Amino acid sequence: MDTTTVIIGAGHAGLAMSRRLSERSIDHVVLERGEVANSWRTERWDSLRLLTPNWQTTLPGRTYHGTDPDGFMTMPEVAEFIGDYAAGIDAPTQTGTTVTRVAIAEAGYRVVTDRREWHCATVVLASGASNVADVPAIAAAIPPTIASITPLTYRSPEDLDDGGVVVVGGSATGVQLAEEIQRTGRQVTLAVGEHVRMPRTYRGRDIFWWMEAAGVLDERFDEVDDLVRARHLPSPQLIGSPDGRSLDLNSLAELGVEIVGRLGAIRDGVAQFSGGLANACRLADLKLNRLLDRFDQWERRADAGVAESSHRPEPTAVAAGATLEIDLGRRNIGTILWATGFRPDHSWLAVPVLDHKGRVRHDGGVVTGAPGMYVLGGSLLRTRRSSYIAGAAHDTQVLADHLHDFLAASNRSRGWAGITR
Repeated sequence: MDTTTVIIGAGHAGLAMSRRLSERSIDHVVLERGEVANSWRTERWDSLRLLTPNWQTTLPGRTYHGTDPDGFMTMPEVAEFIGDYAAGIDAPTQTGTTVTRVAIAEAGYRVVTDRREWHCATVVLASGASNVADVPAIAAAIPPTIASITPLTYRSPEDLDDGGVVVVGGSATGVQLAEEIQRTGRQVTLAVGEHVRMPRTYRGRDIFWWMEAAGVLDERFDEVDDLVRARHLPSPQLIGSPDGRSLDLNSLAELGVEIVGRLGAIRDGVAQFSGGLANACRLADLKLNRLLDRFDQWERRADAGVAESSHRPEPTAVAAGATLEIDLGRRNIGTILWATGFRPDHSWLAVPVLDHKGRVRHDGGVVTGAPGMYVLGGSLLRTRRSSYIAGAAHDTQVLADHLHDFLAASNRSRGWAGITR
């Protein structure tokens, strides 16, 4: 064995696992195709900030110590936070190393890179869940005169072609980019299907304060109904801005953004939208109010002393006769931006653990059918907290314990000393 564990990916999750393995004296290496925090440095738009407040930006052994705990980190600040963390824990990283294949080998796995091969007993897949933009097949029908881009390549409105913009998707990404582009004077149309509405603050406290205090973030993956669906819901309509404002379809409409239903097809240069916008908005409003009811009930039981009135966001206003078709040429649409989600890239994984959509099958991060393999970084991996940076602390604690126990059992059965302590 070259090392006991290979961690693939030096983002926040991979580095958190490195810290956990070091705590358990398990020798390992962290392989990274770019530099530490590579995706945060190179695959985010210029104005993006974290959705979570700074006080919640934590990793194992590291908390926020700045002067703005209620603010929201910019991407350079996130990259610096993670880079400092890697240096502080002395993570054994090998940057500029691209993994090209992971395969089963005798007593473990063979990890092939563009620099060398590694043989190890265990592998941790921490390369991220957002490597590739998940663009629907209908994008192939876009007329060649219209630019088709994704959030992974978008940087700022100044880079867009002239003309109007259609943003597809009502997630945090979609509403943030719709607002940013509309403010530059371009006409934006936002196509919205199922979405998750959430105010930035409620009763004077940040929404993440409520989710933390009321236990929402600690809900386990095995307590959630329809886990597959829950893991692939759009991110909540939030923005991390210095002024702490909320961002939803109502505020976008007031700004001049045209709100339409889910994009269903593009035929002969005409975009066709679902007529179910009103239903989608009613459902999002219903779920929002159920969540706020839960917060109110928790506050009464806990007597937490939150004195602010329980003012609720206004219901989403949907204009009568919402647009069902747009002739892209006549509307002078120059760009379609696909904010339709992301998916991981495990094309290098030569182990039969992927489902029909290319997602790793796992049980709370323990990969199914591949003893000694683990995955990190997915939404609702172990709890609702897993979707955010702070979730890596709990996830890696549990999975590092499992990995340690797996090695101990292997050591007993094979007489192989895979743990250095």
